[in-house]
Amino acid sequence: MKTIALYSIKGGVGKTASAVNLAFIAARQGLRTLVWDLDPQGASSYYFRIKPKVKGGSKDLIAGKRELDGLIKATDFANLDLLPADFSFRNLDLVLESKKKPTQQLKKLLKPLAADYDYIFLDCPPNISLLSEAVFESADVLLSPIIPTTLSLRTLEQLEQFIADHKLDNLLLLPFFSMADRRKKMHCDIMQLVSSKPSHTLTTVIPYASDIERMGLERMPLGGFVKRSRSTLAYTALWQEILAKLAEG
Repeated sequence: MKTIALYSIKGGVGKTASAVNLAFIAARQGLRTLVWDLDPQGASSYYFRIKPKVKGGSKDLIAGKRELDGLIKATDFANLDLLPADFSFRNLDLVLESKKKPTQQLKKLLKPLAADYDYIFLDCPPNISLLSEAVFESADVLLSPIIPTTLSLRTLEQLEQFIADHKLDNLLLLPFFSMADRRKKMHCDIMQLVSSKPSHTLTTVIPYASDIERMGLERMPLGGFVKRSRSTLAYTALWQEILAKLAEG
């Protein structure tokens, strides 16, 4: 089982759309896939038409009173399940802080699922916190969407520094450009600048596109209502690039 966290310090960068679409593609390839919606806003849960509610909330979950497998919901798509969000997840930092070895708690919860899933996608809230550290400890890959802007690049630098300072050597950080608008000169210039230097940024670019925005209206992944588009091709290419990176490592 591989755990892939969709994470960014900055909000509004296409993190949830990427988690949902990549999970959908993995499941369509026959891989047993789970999305865990860790964001109290519950956007992934909304996309899958599942109520963002966890019985007992975050407190019972971290206390071990609720097993993850009893909270998992099936989606409308084969091989794709969801562990929904709960508004109590806004207090996850406080709940984790009350435990011994708080950064190990998510990893401990996920371990029993190894026999049931090939890939688990964590849709994470945008901040640096104790929950973030627990995510970093539990994930094999940290996928970080970045909009081609100076502020978004700055948050990536902060993330890279945090990972280096905490010696998270086993965590594979894979940034990629998201919500890129090639009609904007600044977007093009920044992407060209990054590509001209040695970088671990993935080459696939996710466009700023209306069909991705429609996911909120359709309440499903792109592949559920679009057969083929620039966006679906980009996400498919991104997933293949991620698999290639995992194979290397």
